[in-house]
Amino acid sequence: MSVAREVALDEVKKRIKTQNLLKHCLACEAIMRELACYFEQDMDKWGICGLVHDIDYEDTKNDPSAHSLVGAKILEDLGFDKDIVYAVKVHNDAHGLPRLSLLDKALYCVDPTSGFIVAGALILPSKKLSDVTVPFLLNRFNEKSFAKGANRDQMKACSELGLELEEFLRISLSAMQKISNELGL
Repeated sequence: MSVAREVALDEVKKRIKTQNLLKHCLACEAIMRELACYFEQDMDKWGICGLVHDIDYEDTKNDPSAHSLVGAKILEDLGFDKDIVYAVKVHNDAHGLPRLSLLDKALYCVDPTSGFIVAGALILPSKKLSDVTVPFLLNRFNEKSFAKGANRDQMKACSELGLELEEFLRISLSAMQKISNELGL
């Protein structure tokens, strides 16, 4: 693990006390790392971006218009790379900012996907990520009552990365399965 990742994790843990939110950040980190590998990008940078993307959520959850702007400012003040700061800022649609880079586009579609996959695991008798399959997730994708909080349009934005939904879900599920113990699933 790089020092930068440890610093990022410490900062996240200082600001996020809710275990499920912390697990969400870890899941997003894992997916972002896997996507970075797929696209031959900097795995550490992409992972850190996923890890810190909701660093402000506990402070801004009641003010969606502030979410990600506050986080971006925190990260900027801590000296994070400008591209991570921008990706964090634009992952919240409320600001209407354009997703310019591959990093921006990846974080945007990863954010709801981790929760969607967790929801898939939780409805299985085993409640284990190892028992979740991509066909299972694809079958649930159009069920409006399933994982209501997971924005499907945001997930489908994986097309901005040049990925079909099935491939995106395969990459995301694989990443989360690798850290299933950390996620408690």
